[in-house]
Amino acid sequence: MYEYFPGNYVWNLGVVATLNSGGLIDEVDRACRSIREAATRGEDAGTPDFLRAWTALTDQLVTQAEEAEKAGHTRTAGQLYARATNYLCQAERLQSPSAPGRLDTYRRVLELQQKAFDLKNPSITRVAIPYEGTTMPAYFSSAGDRAPVMILWNGLDSTKEHMYSSDHWRELAARGISCLMVDCPGSGEALRVQGLTARIDTEAWATACVDYLQTRADVDHDRIGLAGWSLGGYYAPRAAAFEKRLALVVAWGANHDWGAVQRRRLEREGERPVPHYWDHVRWVWGHDDLDTFPDFADHVNLDGVVEHITVPFLICHGENDRQIPVAYAHRSYEQAVHSPNRRLRLFTAEEGATEHIGLDHLSHVSTYIADWVADTLVQP
Repeated sequence: MYEYFPGNYVWNLGVVATLNSGGLIDEVDRACRSIREAATRGEDAGTPDFLRAWTALTDQLVTQAEEAEKAGHTRTAGQLYARATNYLCQAERLQSPSAPGRLDTYRRVLELQQKAFDLKNPSITRVAIPYEGTTMPAYFSSAGDRAPVMILWNGLDSTKEHMYSSDHWRELAARGISCLMVDCPGSGEALRVQGLTARIDTEAWATACVDYLQTRADVDHDRIGLAGWSLGGYYAPRAAAFEKRLALVVAWGANHDWGAVQRRRLEREGERPVPHYWDHVRWVWGHDDLDTFPDFADHVNLDGVVEHITVPFLICHGENDRQIPVAYAHRSYEQAVHSPNRRLRLFTAEEGATEHIGLDHLSHVSTYIADWVADTLVQP
């Protein structure tokens, strides 16, 4: 993995995620150059510096976008707004849940993203999925009339804006597949703006998503799949085990035993995805007490669950995933005995995409998944 900040895995992951989701290396370098010293103080201490540096880059691009828009160069403006959104989204992701102004920063992400849609991708629409008296916010990419559709879920710390910038929806659209990018409870806008926290029985989210998609005339109601990356590698298989209207499921990173990972992290084993980690996970799940959290986290586990999956099941995992042991990919595969078409795809250091969810070569994993989905969901 490209390591701009030697020894600071969390910041490096953010840089790589940005670059492999449409960021430009010159712009990222200009933002990061001034915070090299801050990175040496550890993943937590320098996050306000990270935000300031990347906000300055965002401001610069927004100014350029506004000038381009005034000149009638809407495509250029849309591209600038999209990159600005990507940079600010990744910087916001690294902040403490209690950081002053974090919500305002995320609201700006939403505003910039909508401007990018309006000027660059007007076919992508913002939708609200009815869910237990409230809604889950999402973006919908349509691939045409009566198209099959993939639901895409976040993990612990990403957002639907990162799902958009990853371009996975574009790969699906090129194969005739629509995409519903969802901020489930515990992630993105659902957590930050609406205060919705995660839950173990994620089939409730899947039911809400499928119910919504079945109201749309442009969706093939019999060809609805689900993919989840990072912690979504728990969320999605769990949901597919019990929401039987789903036609397939993808674990984009095999998060088979998330509780065991938390106990390893308490012992400082393995890497963590974000700074201020224990504040973040308690925020996601709505827990106040760190002492009791590991006992709760033990239930975030797919043992006794994946054998209920009765649809095609793809598991993708990097051999050098420093967050989630590759052994969990094998465990999910071995236990999914009732899937009629299960596949385990491990990405190696020689080919790239060997880090967590393939962030070091994200397009390689994305296209592999899109091809498998197309072969499974589109082909007769």
